Amino acid sequence: MPFLQGFFSPNFYLKSPHFLLYQYEILDVIQIFVFFAFFHEFNYHGNRKKMTQSTSIKKLIPHLLTAKRIVVLTGAGISAESGIPTFRGQEGLWKQYRAEELATPYGFISNPRLVWEWYDWRRQLIASKKPNPAHKTLAEWENFFPSFHVITQNIDGLHHMAGSHRILELHGNIWKMRCLDEGIVIENRETPLPELPPHCPHCHGLLRPHVVWFGESLDGTVLSEAFQLCQECEVIISVGTSGVVQPAASLPVAATQNGALLVEINFEPTPLTSLAQFSFLGKAGEILPQIHQALLEAHRKRTLPSKKSSAKKSSPQKK
Repeated sequence: MPFLQGFFSPNFYLKSPHFLLYQYEILDVIQIFVFFAFFHEFNYHGNRKKMTQSTSIKKLIPHLLTAKRIVVLTGAGISAESGIPTFRGQEGLWKQYRAEELATPYGFISNPRLVWEWYDWRRQLIASKKPNPAHKTLAEWENFFPSFHVITQNIDGLHHMAGSHRILELHGNIWKMRCLDEGIVIENRETPLPELPPHCPHCHGLLRPHVVWFGESLDGTVLSEAFQLCQECEVIISVGTSGVVQPAASLPVAATQNGALLVEINFEPTPLTSLAQFSFLGKAGEILPQIHQALLEAHRKRTLPSKKSSAKKSSPQKK
C-alpha cells in the first residue's frame, strides 16, 4: 500500500516538525489509524494470515541458527512480568494526577518538584524489581548470535541489570538525568533522592529525567540507528509490545519489508500478529527460555560429529 511506505520510515518522524509524536491528545487517533491500516493492508489484499496459537518452537530454531543479525524489540509486557506497572490508566494515577499530566514539558515547567516527586516514587518502585528470565535470556543471546541488539521502549533499565550491553533505549532511562543548562546526562540510582528537584553536580542547573515525554520527539540519532538495525536484520523478535505506539510499531514492519522473519511473543494478538511468521501467545519469561533451551540443544547436535564420521575416523587404516 503506497501511502503506508513513508509511515514506516524514520524520515517520516524526523522531518515532520509539526507532527508532535507523543502529544497524548492525538495518540489514540494514531493507534486507531495504525490498527485499521494494518487490517486493510493485510486482510483486503489477501496477505493477512489467520491469528493462530504459537507455531512450534522446533520449526523456528533452524531460522535462528542460520541468522547472523537479530534484533529484539521489547515493550511494557516484558517489564510487567517483573512486576513493573505500565503507569497508564488506573496504574498511572498518583495523588489524583495522570501520567499524561506529569510526563510533559509543560508539567515540568509548571511544577518541577511535583514531577520529580512522581519520578522519585516510580524510581523507588522500580528499584525493588529484578530482571525476569526473559531479560536474562536476551542478555545471553548477545554471546550466542554474531550480531544481536535489543531496542526497548522501556525506561526501567532492567535490560542493563540483566547484563545486556547492545541496547537502544527509544524513550530514555529513568535512572539518568539531563541538565537543562548544559545538556549533559548523568546516571543517578539514589532512592529516595536526597533533593527534589535535583540539581546538576557541575553547574547546579536544574535536572530533568532523561526520558521522552508526551509532546516530545524521540532522539533522532537513536531512532535512525533503530531503523537501520531493523532494515539490516534477518530476524526481528517483538516481545511484549502493543504494536500500535509509533514509531516503535513501525520497526518490525520496516524489518519485514526488507525480508526479515518476524517472531512475536505477547499475551494477546496485536496488529503485528498478521505479519508474524511465528506468533507465541504467553509469558515471555517462559517462552524465551524454552526457545533458548531448544537453541542450545540444536546447536549441540549441530556441532557434534555424526556416529558414521566418528567411526570412520577411529577405524584403523588398512596397510
